[in-house]
Amino acid sequence: MATVEKMPMLQMGYDKLNAQLRELKAERPLIVDAIEEARAHGDLSENAEYHAAKERQGQVEATIADLEDKLSRAQIIDPTTLSGDKIVFGATVTLLDEDDKPVKYQIVGQAEADAKAGMISYNSPLGRALIGRQIGEEVEVSVPSGDKFYLVDKIDFI
Repeated sequence: MATVEKMPMLQMGYDKLNAQLRELKAERPLIVDAIEEARAHGDLSENAEYHAAKERQGQVEATIADLEDKLSRAQIIDPTTLSGDKIVFGATVTLLDEDDKPVKYQIVGQAEADAKAGMISYNSPLGRALIGRQIGEEVEVSVPSGDKFYLVDKIDFI
């Protein structure tokens, strides 16, 4: 029997996926109406509106299935309940780059990752390099632009 892999995420990420799911489910009747209206125009073989509506319906249904799968496997982690001296999922980490400039990241799930907002996936190259590290440790990460070096300066569970 296959085991279902849990998908760790923060409550914020779970809520975001749930909101997307609700929006897509609300769009379903509108797509059906668009298909019915396009069908009323006659010949389906050359009906661009019909084909566009059917394609959108397929995209929406696939996305709904994907979101439902992620939500069913979600393992919500509250970082405020965590503690310790090692970087784990949910930790907010302050790193010093090669120029001793501080950068701050929170380790989150794939569905909620947004590097510009300082949220990196635990599966990203930097996320994988950080997990298990402690304050004072140096971290080397290979990224497309080259190797980067960081020093773990601070670990928070907020």
